[in-house]
Amino acid sequence: MKHVKGSVFLLIAAFIWGTAFVAQTSAADSIKPFTFNTARSLVGAAFLAVLIGPRELMRRRKSGENGTLSEEDRKRKRRRLLQGGALCGVVLFFAMNFQQMGISIYPEEAAASGRAGFLTATYVVMVALCARFTGKKLHPMVAVATLVCVGGMYLLCMGGGLSGIYMGDVLELICAVCFTAHILVIDHFSDVESMKLCCGQFLVAGIMSAIAAFLTESPDMGLLWNAWFPIFYVGVMSSGIAYTLQMVGQKYAPPTVACIVMSLESVFAALAGWVILTERLSFRELIGCILVFGAVILAQVPQFLHKSEQAPQRTS
Repeated sequence: MKHVKGSVFLLIAAFIWGTAFVAQTSAADSIKPFTFNTARSLVGAAFLAVLIGPRELMRRRKSGENGTLSEEDRKRKRRRLLQGGALCGVVLFFAMNFQQMGISIYPEEAAASGRAGFLTATYVVMVALCARFTGKKLHPMVAVATLVCVGGMYLLCMGGGLSGIYMGDVLELICAVCFTAHILVIDHFSDVESMKLCCGQFLVAGIMSAIAAFLTESPDMGLLWNAWFPIFYVGVMSSGIAYTLQMVGQKYAPPTVACIVMSLESVFAALAGWVILTERLSFRELIGCILVFGAVILAQVPQFLHKSEQAPQRTS
């Protein structure tokens, strides 16, 4: 029963992440990428900070942490939190902004939400491939998943040959590389409390995005106010609530089930783009989406065979 409960939480998180691509696509019509990511990151950081306060107070009262940790241990934890928040925030800054830039420059005839969702999801395959470079043996199923993913991306992005590739596709793939790096950095700081790490990274990413926005975009508060709902949805629902649901869900669901359920965000992105924005994918592009999604699932098979491994975390 607990596994079902965890899967439901993760399914809701995947739905929120997938539909967030529609919010990002809608906001891209009027707000520049750096400005949008400044707002969404700072809103997400503020929302998580509100959650952390009471939670931290209750935890300390329950465990009596202040009486058990030495001053040196507290300094070490604080230093790890600052280091992790800074490094994760820098990588997340690049991942989010490449993603939003890609969405913003897709032509009108492209199904921006669906394409961005599926191309971003390739980070799952990239994470599995990175195991080969960290001293782990590359499972044959991961090699198969890579080939399937490449085939899917070819159908999704190269329907008309090289001329069928949008610059937005290239930026979304760069975004997937950045999210791969982001997951590896998070893994390095796995000893840091996750919600605090997430709040810190959004704060850093928001500050960096704000600097970039003021240097290159001339932010307009009126436009930001007009786009309050996409900003609220991505900042609170995607960055705050979905992330919290992910943490709770992964406590109950097996790692492989968690990865597969969370990868459904790409499917929800395509469906939401179709229903809300009336985006259309050609038959060839739909086959490409199916192959990419299949590759994402295949890449998780080795984790199913080794259940002790942890599922990669998504925090955007």
